[in-house]
Order: sequence, then C-alpha cells, then structure tokens
Amino acid sequence: MAGEFDRLHRESLENPHDFWANAAEEVFWYRKWDQVLDDSAAPFSRWFVGGRTNTAYNALDRHILDGRGDQVALIYDSPVTDTVTRYTYSELRDRVARFAGALRDLGVGYGDRVIIYMPMIPEAVIAMLATARLGAVHSVVFGGFAPHELATRIDDCTPKCIVSASCGIEPGRLVPYKPLLDAAIDHAAHKPDHCVIFQRPMAEAEMVAGRDLDWQAVETAAAPADCVEVEATDPCYILYTSGTTGQPKGVVRPTGGHLVALKWSMPHIYGVQPGEVFWAASDVGWVVGHSYIVYAPLFHGCTSVLFEGKPVGTPDAGTFWRVIADHQVSVMFTAPTAIRAIKKEDPDGALLARHDLSRFRAQFLAGERCDPDTLAWCETHLKVPAVDHWWQTESGWPIVSNCLGIEQLPVKPGSPTKPVPGWDVQVINAEGQRAAADEIGAIVIKLPMPPGALPTLWQNDQRFIESYLTEFPGYYQTGDAGFIDGDGYLHVMSRTDDIINVAGHRLSTGAMEEVLAAHGDVAECAVIGVADALKGQVPLGFLVLKDTADKADDEVTRDVVAMVRQQIGPVAAFKQACVVGRLPKTRSGKILRATMQKIADNEAYKMPATIDDPVILDEIAGALQALGYADDHKGAS
Repeated sequence: MAGEFDRLHRESLENPHDFWANAAEEVFWYRKWDQVLDDSAAPFSRWFVGGRTNTAYNALDRHILDGRGDQVALIYDSPVTDTVTRYTYSELRDRVARFAGALRDLGVGYGDRVIIYMPMIPEAVIAMLATARLGAVHSVVFGGFAPHELATRIDDCTPKCIVSASCGIEPGRLVPYKPLLDAAIDHAAHKPDHCVIFQRPMAEAEMVAGRDLDWQAVETAAAPADCVEVEATDPCYILYTSGTTGQPKGVVRPTGGHLVALKWSMPHIYGVQPGEVFWAASDVGWVVGHSYIVYAPLFHGCTSVLFEGKPVGTPDAGTFWRVIADHQVSVMFTAPTAIRAIKKEDPDGALLARHDLSRFRAQFLAGERCDPDTLAWCETHLKVPAVDHWWQTESGWPIVSNCLGIEQLPVKPGSPTKPVPGWDVQVINAEGQRAAADEIGAIVIKLPMPPGALPTLWQNDQRFIESYLTEFPGYYQTGDAGFIDGDGYLHVMSRTDDIINVAGHRLSTGAMEEVLAAHGDVAECAVIGVADALKGQVPLGFLVLKDTADKADDEVTRDVVAMVRQQIGPVAAFKQACVVGRLPKTRSGKILRATMQKIADNEAYKMPATIDDPVILDEIAGALQALGYADDHKGAS
C-alpha cells in the first residue's frame, strides 16, 4: 500500500511506546513489562522494564508448543567437510537443553559469562542458545582470532567457562584453535574454571588436565536444563568491536529489546514468514551471525542455514546458488564483498544456470557500502529484488532498509533507502547544524534509540558516552558520513574518517569508488586520502580487476582517472590509481582503508586483529612505493 512505510515510520517516532508495545506482543513473556521505555536517566535508556523472558525459550520451546517441533530449525551445510545435517526444532531444543545442563554442572548460572570461540558448526549455535537458556551471558569471539585479542576479551568479560573446538577449516587448510586458546589463557590475567572442547575428527586437540573437558562427554552425562527467567534489561550477550585505543569495546545486547526488534524485523524488513528458509551467509562471530543466523530466524519460526564455506573456492563461484537451490532458500543476506568475489570469477553469472532458484525471493546486502555496480549485477543475474541495507554491530538490526514486508520503495542505487521504523536518522554538517538535503555530514541517530540497540558498553558506561554520545549531544554518533536527499533517502558514503579534505573541499571517497566500480573491468576497488603538501590530501585508487578483464592495467587506470574527472570534476584531484591483486580486508569483508592510508602516509599502525591475511599489507606497501608513497614504511606495531 503506497504510503504505508512513511505512515509506520512516523507512528514509530511519534508514539514509540504503543508501537513497540504492540511489537512486543509477538514475544513470549513470563511476566509483561511495567514500563515500555524508561529514559529517565538519559542518555541511557531501557526497554520493557519489569518484563521477564528467556531468549532460548523464544527461539525453540515456544515453537515446539505451537506445533513446529518437527519443522527443520537449522540446516548445517559445510562444503569444506562435504556435510549437510538438519535439526528439527525438537532436536535442536533437546541438544541445547542438554548442553545447558552440562554448563550448569560446571557452575555456569544466571549472569555468568561464557566465551564461545568456535568455527561455523552446529555446536556454536547450541552453545549460544544453551548459555542463554541458563540466563548466562555469552560472548562469541570469531574463531581463529589471535591469542592477544582473545586474551583481552577474556580479561574484560571474565568468563566462568570457555567453549571451543579443536579446529576450524579454511579452503585447503586446517586452523588449530586449541593452541591459540591455550596461549590466550596463558596471556590473560583472568583464568576460566573450565574449557569445553568439541573434538572435530580432522584434528584432535591436546587437553589440559583439570581444566579442559570433552564436549561429547559432558553433554552425554548431563541432564537437560530448563529455561531460566531473566529481566528484559539483562544482557543476552556481549559482542566486542574494535576500539580506537586498541582495547575492544564490549557491545551489550539487552534481552527484551533484542527479542522484540529481531522478531519484528523478520516479517517487516525481510518479508519472511514462519516456516520459510532464511540464510545469512556470515559467521556467528559477527553481529550478522548473532542476529540473522542464530536468533531472528528462530524467534520467527523460520529455518536458518548455517554455512561453513566461502563464496568462491568451495568449490567454485556457484556455491551460494547451490545452497539456495538445495535448501529452497527464500531470502538471503550477505556482504557486497562476497558478491564482488563471485562477480570477479563469474562476471556473466554463468554458474547460476546450473541451479533452480525459483523459490528465491530477495537478496539482501550489508556489512559495507554497496556500490551500484554490485547491486545492478545482483538484480540483473538473480532477477529478484536486491536490497542494500545499513546497520552496525551497535544497532544489532537494520537502521536503514527497503522494508519488503511493509512497502517496497523505489530503489536508488548507492542508497540503502529510508530509515526503518523506530530509527530517527539525521545528518549533522561541519557547523554542527542539521544538514540540508544532499549536504554531506555526520550520520547520527536521535536518542533514545529503539529496542535492541546497545544500551551501554560492558561495565564501561563512561566509554560508551565518550565513544558515541559526546560529539553530538542528544544523538548517537554512528561514525559514518553521508547525506539525506530530497526524497528522504539516506546515502552512506564512507566512514567519517574517509571524508577527505582536498584543498578545502570535503569529498567522499565512497562517491569516487562508485565511479571506479562502474568500469567494466573492475571487480572491486578502494579509494583512500593520502597526505599532500599542497592540497592537504589527495585521493588514491586501488583496483582489483575481473578475471575476464580485456584491457591492460595502465589502460584501466587511465580510464578511471578520466571517469572521476568527468563525473565528479577536477575538484576531486583524482590523478592516481593502481591495480593490485587483492585488497586487505577483515574476515567479515570490510576493506581496511584506514590501515592503507597509514601505510601511504608512513604512519605506524596496529595490525588489525580481524585481518584476513596480513601478507597483503606488504603487497599494498609495495604498490604504494611504486607510486612514490610509503617510502618510510613503518609497519605494524
């Protein structure tokens, strides 16, 4: 219905108490709330105060009572082990209850913390849900993180128990987890009482007597545990995100708001109904994995896909389409970088023809800025709506999206569309005023934020205020820059740090990347600002070419320089670009632009904990040196 989206959004901001109270009726409560929203201690706010519920009960038990016990809840698809396993709601609930019993036997209870350091296997999901079942708080750390990074998280959240596995599997190699875990515990000041280790057949971990326990043994010996009631304002989990000081920030997710927001998002944003198959091609170590592999699909009574593989190389660039066809996926969610990797190897989408995608209805993209060329590739080859949407670890669910379950709005490539109901998104300019239409500034969210957003950082209210709430009082600072156009569409151009100042002109590197990505031979790209004695900063482009590229490297670089000059203008001062074999990224697919800029400007930098392959930074330094930069490369500290 035309206008329904704008009506709902307006209603959510004008009367948030009634809007979210109605949404909360879809969640199971042991006890209803006394107050929908308490923001009397601004800038802090709390949702559904007085309400009592349980995350695992809403994910599993309630659906079994509603008759979904025999429906498949989780499909584990692992091309790296050639395994597909399905768990019904009843089967998954039984395993979760028994492992919760095992954790209870190890002394884990209400409010205790459990670190989960696991690969993409069903036991990771089971451990998360089992922790929530007990009213404990999980903190999932991406499997394979370096010992130092894991140790900082151990010291910050002081877990009673750590749950891990003997190894992870990457294409062509095993990653032993246990030596990394042992080193982290040795390094940490806090020592967990126990570690529960799931022994995978590909590699058996050595166990530390008195501390380490075998998963299968403790699960088999345990009696099932019932769900524990918790307050809606109690934390469900802590998820660490990188901090500028080198000390990670522990984002807290409140139980009640998390339940309500994620349950609401499934039918309204993604347009998915109970019983349908939903697939988020992410990792449980990231917020996408928390929200849209483990929790939201199960809260809504859907079937969720847990995929242990890569978009290319397991075995080829058609693996995503194989998974969609095999499991009759209705809606999928992945990062634009995954699509670009597929497009690089299969630019014409030839591998799609092998698979029946007749049940596939929508492709969602998030995790980084989606360039129009990637969006167009999805629309052209998948022949379904391709939805760019924008959110953060801190928000826990989409902030801006085309909400397919409310009203499908016209698409503007380069924009994730309009703010989702509940989110009051604004842009503040360099003068600290609300920006005019099309004026680039800092993207902020008016407080209080809706249910599910972080209420604070783990045991660090002051850092929460300093990190997010100080620069723009009354607003949450997203750290992203962009503009809202005359139709109310948000355009997220780059991180605030990626707005470069060229001879006094504030320019978005994201806008330049759009131009570069439109070149027919470019698979993916990045633009950074490098120091310049005359102009302050100048842009520099990095290009990864498609495998089918027709032109020579120097021809492509000349082309893109001319394209930027034509489409953005001489003011951009875009005069240099280079072709590289790959771009440095985090394991979640974000390009490490800030690190590349530090290399170019001869600044020392900290090796990012989440980098996919550290060797690539040396390759980038070499490319920069060939262009006359990074002549005094300091390397990582």
